[in-house]
Amino acid sequence: MREFVYLSNVVTLKLAEEKCTGCGMCLEVCPHNVLEMNRTHVRIQNRDACMECGACSRNCPFDAISVQSGVGCAAAVINSLLGRKGRSCCCLDDSQEGCSSDRKTTCC
Repeated sequence: MREFVYLSNVVTLKLAEEKCTGCGMCLEVCPHNVLEMNRTHVRIQNRDACMECGACSRNCPFDAISVQSGVGCAAAVINSLLGRKGRSCCCLDDSQEGCSSDRKTTCC
């Protein structure tokens, strides 16, 4: 499969190696294999492949990973291309129940 690369050197992904315990949860949830295990902890192997979905940071039980999710969210980009203004991956249409207004500006 072709490797996706978004804008080079602009990803907000950060890893605090001193906090990482090597549990591997981030490896399980990352859709683009941005991270890899390095003996005792995780390391970033391909930063530019990160779509900033936030799955790694939301699932890290030790807060070792941070990313400003929504910046490069693929679903938000698709919604924008479809002409859906002000929507992100959480809110596909204004009628969706359970969608709060504060979630329209950030990607889940």
